[in-house]
Amino acid sequence: MAEASRRGARAPTLGLALALALAAPSGLAADGAAPGADPKAEPRAQLLAAYPDHLDRIEGNDLVWRDGTRMALDDGRGTKPFAAWLAGPDIEDMLTPVYPAGAPISPPPKDFDPGRARNETFFDRMYGDCRKGEVSRNLVNIVWLPTKAPQRLKVSRINGVAARLQRISQELDALPARFDRYLMPAAGTYNCRTIAGTGRRSAHGYGIAIDIALEHAHYWRNAAAGPDGSYVYRNEIPHEIVAIFEAHGFIWGGRWHHYDTMHFEYRPELIPPRIPQ
Repeated sequence: MAEASRRGARAPTLGLALALALAAPSGLAADGAAPGADPKAEPRAQLLAAYPDHLDRIEGNDLVWRDGTRMALDDGRGTKPFAAWLAGPDIEDMLTPVYPAGAPISPPPKDFDPGRARNETFFDRMYGDCRKGEVSRNLVNIVWLPTKAPQRLKVSRINGVAARLQRISQELDALPARFDRYLMPAAGTYNCRTIAGTGRRSAHGYGIAIDIALEHAHYWRNAAAGPDGSYVYRNEIPHEIVAIFEAHGFIWGGRWHHYDTMHFEYRPELIPPRIPQ
């Protein structure tokens, strides 16, 4: 993945009206942007549209929350190597590269991990810090695969995550029996922990992620890297399952070079949900 794709010029004040204007298909360049357009404008508009209950506007380099809190979009550190992008992303780093929703399942390019970078300050403010007990107060139960293997799982109610995951569960429950082995039992949702081998907070600590059946999952840390640092890609999760999650704004760890094929998390700033809540 080209490092330059993670950075762009700063945008001026941006609101939801601009988000609608940017959606117009006419006159777009090959990369989907209007000729001469700020490459950061559309991702920024999508960020605002993804979290309307929390985010108000963008002014210059500031993301302004509805309570007036301001956060810098760009930390001023310039283009980051992959390791720095992953370990210390600013808010704009989270928005690139573009997540390939709906694409055929295939081995991702080296270091192509859309959505794997998370700015902890942003997510702590959105969902709370689980280490301080702030996430648990917003957890609610959903029933996973209610007619096949009813399993109670705790998920955040913020941003309608629990409602969306319950809808996903119902759609997966209606799939033919041949898909059941990939779905049950679910391996877990909320868990206040760090990511294996790192000090970074897991998306599970925010109550926005689910791991599906462990038996058919594959994880990059269990694979050997080749001479160029690439990992041999393995996946058993069917596209039909991935498509249902993605339609509701959940990204899939199977689209990462550092793959985690059992993992899904709610990231509407990367995939605008196509199905109303």
